[in-house]
Amino acid sequence: MKTNAKRIHIIGSVGSGKTTLAKKLSSRLDIPYYELDNVVWKRCKSGDIKRTSQERDLYLHRIIQSDNWIIEGVHNEDWVSNCFHHAELIIFLDTDYSIRIYRIIKRFLKQKLRLEKSNYKPSVKIFFKMFKWNRYFERVVKVNFFSKYGKYENKIEVIRNTSGMKKYFQ
Repeated sequence: MKTNAKRIHIIGSVGSGKTTLAKKLSSRLDIPYYELDNVVWKRCKSGDIKRTSQERDLYLHRIIQSDNWIIEGVHNEDWVSNCFHHAELIIFLDTDYSIRIYRIIKRFLKQKLRLEKSNYKPSVKIFFKMFKWNRYFERVVKVNFFSKYGKYENKIEVIRNTSGMKKYFQ
């Protein structure tokens, strides 16, 4: 594990702990973190606006060109490939499927009760999409990630549970 990494990419499914880990690492290492969802979407009070592919790619390129960053997200499509290439450490969160389901439900309830902030309006439609995205990640994204980015195995750290994350904070 590269404990002195200054460019870190965290990938995992919905509810895997990406944002939580990114925030903690950012605070501990004094490195800014970025959510890929916010690279894809412009967050506006009137509603989210999807960036064009050119805007999205330019925004991500600017982040990647900086000296240090933590980028987190579920995306592993071609537009994110430079991020994996430039990362010194790639953390793949492979949290248990049932734990992710629990976290999706817990997050939705907290957001609906306004106990937790969200970048989007927590609707029932989004709630059910999260289960769909979680299944898709498990069946497709995970397999594609390792076949596509396995060439970076020397900088990939797979974390399956909370105790695996704790070693980053010792």
